Amino acid sequence: MSRVLVPFDGSPNSLHGVRHVEREFMKNRALEIHVLNIQRPFSSEVARFTGRRDRMAFHQEQAEKALVPARQALDRSGIPYTVHTEVGDRAVCIADAARRLRCDRIVMGTARKSSLVRWVEDSVTNQVIERTTVPVEVIAGDAASGLERVGIPAGVGAGLLVLGMAAD
Repeated sequence: MSRVLVPFDGSPNSLHGVRHVEREFMKNRALEIHVLNIQRPFSSEVARFTGRRDRMAFHQEQAEKALVPARQALDRSGIPYTVHTEVGDRAVCIADAARRLRCDRIVMGTARKSSLVRWVEDSVTNQVIERTTVPVEVIAGDAASGLERVGIPAGVGAGLLVLGMAAD
C-alpha cells in the first residue's frame, strides 16, 4: 500500500492536489490518503490574552472550514482518507507529518508562478522540498494573479535599478 500526504489549505490550488490524488486512487485502490491542514499559530501577544483551550478550539474550527472542499470531493468519489490538523509552520509540519506517517510521497497543488516569483516569495512548496527526503509531487494549479506575474518581477527590477544607481 502506498501512502500519500496531501497538504490542503482550502485554496482552489490545493484542491488541484486532491483531484490529482482522486484520479490516482481510481487507478490504484491501494492508495492510502492522508489530508493535512495546518493552521498558523497566534502571535505571542495574542496568545498571552487567550486561553489554550480557546486557541485550540479556534484552530480546529478554522481547519474544519478549510477542509470542507477536500472532504466533499473525496466523499463524493467514495474515497477513504484520514484527516490530520496541526498548528505551526506549514513547511515544517508537512515534512514532519510525511515522516511520522511514513508517507511514500507528498502531493501539493500550487499556483502556476514564474521561477523569479517562487524565488522571491520563498514558497511553502520550495520550503517543503528543502526540508524533506520524501518525494514531492507538485501539481500545477491556476495561473498566479496579475500582481504576482507582473508586480513582483517589476518590483525586483526596480529594486535592482535603484541599487545599481546607488552604486554609481
